[in-house]
Parts: sequence; structure tokens; C-alpha cells
Amino acid sequence: MHTKWICTAALATLASGCQTWGPTWSELSGDRYTAAIPDRRQAILIKVGDESIGSVVPYRVAPGTYRIVVQSPVRNRFRGTEREMTLEIEPCKRYYINAQFDNPTTPAWHPVIDYVEPIAGCRNPG
Repeated sequence: MHTKWICTAALATLASGCQTWGPTWSELSGDRYTAAIPDRRQAILIKVGDESIGSVVPYRVAPGTYRIVVQSPVRNRFRGTEREMTLEIEPCKRYYINAQFDNPTTPAWHPVIDYVEPIAGCRNPG
């Protein structure tokens, strides 16, 4: 009886710490969507607003305006660098954010939105 109560309490505590999503959300991914654009590479998403992303891909976020920190991959033995961008994230959209290098040999780059697609099963309130 005591063990059952402890298991129930532990499960309730774990469930309360989980992030839940309603019928509307948005997603960010560093994966490439378009492979044909020269000098474009997959990006590493570091931070959205005040939250670190970690290895969660795609990363779910509530719609709104965010400051996003993006890191480029290693390129020609140059380590990846971080850049910031501000993005207005619309509901029920998945954003593919990539690193666009200026040319094939230098590490100069800027973050770009490679593609935006609707999320199946997401209900847009508007």
C-alpha cells in the first residue's frame, strides 16, 4: 500500500514537470530543407529567447517574436561561430533555419530561413 502511494506521488511529480502543448504550437529546426542552394549548410540552434535548445529537434515553441542564437557548423577547419536573428514565429509553422556561407572557402556566414512549412495536426486559432 505504501509503495503504491510513493509510485503515484512520483508519477504525479514527473508529469507536472513535463512541457505540455495545446492545439497550437510552432517548431524550429536547423536541418536543411533545400539541398540545391550553394554554400548553405545545416545550422545548430543554440537558444530561443531565454531557453537553451540542446539536442531537441525540432524544437517546439509558442508563437511570438524571439531572439534566436544560431551556430554555423565547422567549415574548412574554421570552428563554428554564433549569430543572432530575430524571428516572428507564426502559429502552426515549422521553420528550417540554416547557415548561408558567403562563398565556398571563407567562414563568413549569416543565418537564413531555408523553408517554412505547415505542421500537420496543429490547429491555427486565427
